[in-house]
Amino acid sequence: MSKLRQSLVLILDWLGEASGCHRMKDRSFFYKGYQFPVCARCTGVFFGQLTAILLLVFKKLLSIPLSLIMLSIMGTDWCLQELGIKESNNIRRLITGFLGGLGLFSIYINIFKYILKLVKNWRLLHF
Repeated sequence: MSKLRQSLVLILDWLGEASGCHRMKDRSFFYKGYQFPVCARCTGVFFGQLTAILLLVFKKLLSIPLSLIMLSIMGTDWCLQELGIKESNNIRRLITGFLGGLGLFSIYINIFKYILKLVKNWRLLHF
């Protein structure tokens, strides 16, 4: 393995650890023998957050009710698995993580836009 590839693997590994992900092998994807730096659900969350940013760039914003539904789907999957009611699999974790990441980040964006609107209106009233 080249030095650049080794360095990249170490950086990704460190980022996975720093993210707080449990990084369990049986709940992670592998590529060419290398474990992803985060589990399947966190991989989905990451791609969901990226999608929310892309939607923002194209001025498409999900509503808060839809975002809450998406977030609750991820929470339900996690809860069912945690309680031992139904074991999830990596594809389901990826999909529900994507929905959760997209939903949560969309909520953040909505809140941020609302705060900016309040600040703008306040400045117009007071100056």
